[in-house]
Order: sequence, then structure tokens, then C-alpha cells
Amino acid sequence: MLTSLLGFTVVAALLTISPGPDFAVVLRTALHSGRRAALCSALGIAAGCFVWGLAGAVGLTAMLSASQVAYDVLRVAGALYLMWLGVQALRAARRLRTAPAADGAVATATDADDVRQTPLRAFRTGALTNVLNPKVGVVYMSLLPQFIPHGAPVVATTLLLVAVHAALGVLWLGTIAVAVHRARAVFQRPRVRRRLDQATGGVLLALGAAVGFEAAR
Repeated sequence: MLTSLLGFTVVAALLTISPGPDFAVVLRTALHSGRRAALCSALGIAAGCFVWGLAGAVGLTAMLSASQVAYDVLRVAGALYLMWLGVQALRAARRLRTAPAADGAVATATDADDVRQTPLRAFRTGALTNVLNPKVGVVYMSLLPQFIPHGAPVVATTLLLVAVHAALGVLWLGTIAVAVHRARAVFQRPRVRRRLDQATGGVLLALGAAVGFEAAR
């Protein structure tokens, strides 16, 4: 068990630091809603991992893999959700364009206060980002069984491995959130926030389009 756990930890760490929608969502949440909301978003992503882990343990992800229709429906839903998040980011970037205010001052980052998320909403966003991504379930279904020792309880061992992955994810994404918070003096500049919103919005749109295109093939 210890050998399997160590081997999975290495693989999970590589999966965790790979850029993806989770990273983009936490980065944008940290920019607009602060460290606390970003950490809640990371916890939501971890909760999504447990949803897929439990689903894999009881065979639901196997059913998704066997049913192309069910898999494509979930994939399209995930693609639309990512694209919606991307559009939100691009709209926020557009609102952050510097423009002369009524008194001749320059618009500031507070013009985008309406995109701030409460911790609960940030948690939900993170959870949906993961739950609506069927690739997570497929990866779990194909990867986790390789690290379950023969004779070990499947459900308990699966949840243990998922807990390792979730903990690594919270640690990595939490580090991103803290780093953005500490550098907030730079990131709160309207031009910087606008560029980052444009970048994260473009990434989320591209990821959503890629997932949708794959489902349409």
C-alpha cells in the first residue's frame, strides 16, 4: 500500500501542476474576489475530485465511458460552462478599460466589483468546473485501479487516493491564490487585471471550444 501511495502521489503531483481550467478559475477568482474566495474555489475543485472518485468506485464513470451519448452530453455541458466562464472574464476585461471618469480621473479596478464572488459561490464554481469535466472521471477510472493493491478495499482505497490528489490540488491552487494576494498591489492595476482577464478568458474559451469540438467529432 505504501509503495502504491507513493507512486500515485508522484503521478498526481504531475497532473495537479499541469495547466488547465482549474488553474484559470482559481487565478481569476483570486484577482477579482480575493484570497478567501480563491481558496474556497480550490476546495470546490477538491470536492469535485471526490465526486468523481466516488462515482468511479461505484462504476458510474465506467458507465459514462460505455455510453457515448451520456459522455458527450456531460462533455458538452462542461464545454458550455467553461465557455461561459471565459465570456464572463472577457466581459470583465472590457469593463476594466481605462476611460475618463466624470471628474477627469481614470477608471479603476473597482469598476469590476460586480464580478466579485462570495466564498460559497466561488466554491460552487470550482466544484462545477470539475464535476462537469468528464475527463476527470475517465482519468480516475483508468488511473486509480493501477494503484489499488490486490485485495485492498476498492472504495476505501479509491477515496484515499482521491484524498491525496485533492490535497495536492488544494496545496498547489492555494499557493497560487496566496501568491496573487501578496502581489495584489501589482495585480490590482487596471491594465494588469485587464490583460489577465483577457488571458484567462481566452484560455477558458479555448478549453471549452476544444472540449466541445471533441464531442462533436
